[in-house]
Amino acid sequence: MRLPVSPPVSPMLARSVPEVPAPDALAGGVVYEPKWDGFRCIVFRDGDDVVLGSRGEKPLTRYFPEVVDAVRRELPERCVVDGELVVRTGPAGAERLDWEALAQRIHPAASRVDRLARESPASFVAFDLLALGDDDLTGRPFRERRERLETALAGVRAPVHLTQVTRDRDEAVRWFADFEGAGLDGVVAKGAASTYSPGKRTMLKVKHQRTADVVAVGYRVHTSGRGLGSLLLGLYDAEGTLRQVGGASAFTAARRVQLLEELEPFVLRDDRGEVVRGQGEPNRFTARKDSSFVRLRPELVAEVRYDQLEGHRLRHAAQFVRWRPDRDPRSCGYDQLDVPVAYDLERVLTGTLPR
Repeated sequence: MRLPVSPPVSPMLARSVPEVPAPDALAGGVVYEPKWDGFRCIVFRDGDDVVLGSRGEKPLTRYFPEVVDAVRRELPERCVVDGELVVRTGPAGAERLDWEALAQRIHPAASRVDRLARESPASFVAFDLLALGDDDLTGRPFRERRERLETALAGVRAPVHLTQVTRDRDEAVRWFADFEGAGLDGVVAKGAASTYSPGKRTMLKVKHQRTADVVAVGYRVHTSGRGLGSLLLGLYDAEGTLRQVGGASAFTAARRVQLLEELEPFVLRDDRGEVVRGQGEPNRFTARKDSSFVRLRPELVAEVRYDQLEGHRLRHAAQFVRWRPDRDPRSCGYDQLDVPVAYDLERVLTGTLPR
């Protein structure tokens, strides 16, 4: 594969903001896009050679053969396109994104991959152009990359799509409210003058809920002795150290048993095959309570809902949302968290305004 931008490439990322940004929030003005809830995917095509790169820089190619075929039909002969893999379900006129169907597409068995490609085919939604022909476009402003993308994908047919864009904040606010009904995740804001910065959080995003992707580092068995009691969560700090940040524990009885089965292949064991246990922080209310836990290999990523960060830990227990098989654990850092802007408590208590 001889392209001006070669795989793997870490996609450009976004940081969370509390509301749809103002039109002048980024260099050159803001371009708004819907935020798709799928697998981030950078498509590399050089003739018949196609690579579907993931956010974790590991190829998704073997899991989505129908997308590879669509890329050969619909995309330019030589190109690198950033976008999202999604699965659509539901009757005509009431379709929505189906995360669970998408997550099931990551399976080691070739027969299962082929069957799911037929039963729950994926679509590719394009939203950026990194290279076209012999031209490396990563150093060009987004407005130019978007124009080139629109020209290159003019007349493109399903299951390849070109995402909508707008410079109108009011329209973006409407998207944020309306598109949630179709399973979309929020709105993304890009700087019209911004270059493509792999792995950097140079875009802005507003989501319908505050979530984070965290590493599953261990678990404790439920007090009943049946199933998982709590899942321990970690994030990588700026030095690359995996730090425990809290846990998630609100599961139904059936889900507790299911989660324990899902975690079993990732349990850390020593040379003798014995389960390795870690020692958690002692409980300040019940100091005698056993705080040890079963350690997991840091290979599983979970998406969780959380309320706020206090220091280096989550203030309260997080709520487990789903596994993220498309995420690289090493990419789960503190920089993704939505940290509230500092606000003077005195102003809250007294209702006074700054002078």
